[in-house]
Formats: sequence, C-alpha cells, structure tokens
Amino acid sequence: MPNLYPDTIPNTGETFTTLLDHPHARIVRIVSSDDIEPILYDQEEDEWVIIIEGQAILEVEGHECTLQRGESLFIPAHTKHQIRETKKGTVWLTVHFKHEE
Repeated sequence: MPNLYPDTIPNTGETFTTLLDHPHARIVRIVSSDDIEPILYDQEEDEWVIIIEGQAILEVEGHECTLQRGESLFIPAHTKHQIRETKKGTVWLTVHFKHEE
C-alpha cells in the first residue's frame, strides 16, 4: 500500500500514484518538482484537490489561484486549468469523481 508521503521528489515534472481506484472515484497522490510543464487540462471528471505539503499556483478559467498547505479547490468537469508553479516537494491529493455513463 503506498504511503501518503513520498520517498522521493522528482527533479522535473510530477509523479502520480493512484491510492484508490473505485467505480465512483479515484484518489491520486501527486508529487511535484519546481520544474513542471504547464499542461492545459480539460477533464471529463469533477476533481477536488488539496495540498498536503508545499504550495502551488494554478490558473483556473483564466484566474490565478494560489493553494497553500491544507487548502483545497473543487474543479468541475470541463473547467480548463493548468499548474503554473509549484514549490519543490509539493504533495497533492486529488479525488476524481467518475460520472455515470
């Protein structure tokens, strides 16, 4: 079973570890370096994110949002967003809510 806190921090990009994959939700731990590529996300699922350690700056639908340790954000499905900046070693939890087909 994966530990919530990572053993290593990537030098570049992010590492994704699925902690739970359920028919209705998926929980993922993300560990960020301070050198990430800004990818524009437009996801099929609602997503709730919380910063466990560190800090991140996101752009959500053209608005900048800074998340500190313990702060969370709900991102509805098809809301365009991207990570602009992260502190090295930032640990996130994301919960993706799967929609019924």
